[in-house]
Amino acid sequence: MSQRIVVTGTDAGIGKSVFSAGLAHLLGANYWKPIQAGVEGETDSEQVARLSGLPADRIVPERYRLKTSASPHHAAEIDGIRIDPDSLVLPHTGERPLVIEGAGGLMVPLNSSALYIDIFERWRLPVVLCARTLLGTINHSLLSIEALRKRQIDILGIAFIGERNSETESAICDIARVRWLGRLPWISPLTAESLQAVFKGSFIPGDFTP
Repeated sequence: MSQRIVVTGTDAGIGKSVFSAGLAHLLGANYWKPIQAGVEGETDSEQVARLSGLPADRIVPERYRLKTSASPHHAAEIDGIRIDPDSLVLPHTGERPLVIEGAGGLMVPLNSSALYIDIFERWRLPVVLCARTLLGTINHSLLSIEALRKRQIDILGIAFIGERNSETESAICDIARVRWLGRLPWISPLTAESLQAVFKGSFIPGDFTP
């Protein structure tokens, strides 16, 4: 079976899509965003395609494309549909690895009775947790790690995004006994070339093997 990894985060807007683009390129993987909420402007799949350099056939189509940029459950309500968790079936990508990007954090609701973490629990795939390096990240990270472990979901490690904060990064890894995978700094200008170069110097492919 091909290597499949879930990329989730402690919150929304922390850079999961940029990280996913770098990881997909590093591993030579396919990419899948099961639920896209908000389709005006560049979607997450389009951003990943642009920054990873993946050809179109390695971007797996979203299962749900919702018009409004909001929590999936609310965006679906506005569109007059209901997200069916059972429809979120893992795609077949042959022998090529697959990077799967969640939406927001673990407790994001998909409908009135299902959360994203419920899907992760059903899939039983290893998770990479993305976290900011800013104030508040210790609490958010430890809560996320505790939630994953309560569901017995394997955690490959934590990837930090932002400016270096060694004390905070070490505290999270030491307290939670979780592996530090690396840190992706803010990149300007952010292009496919700059992301891939920085990512290659910041992360080791072998660390993403369960």
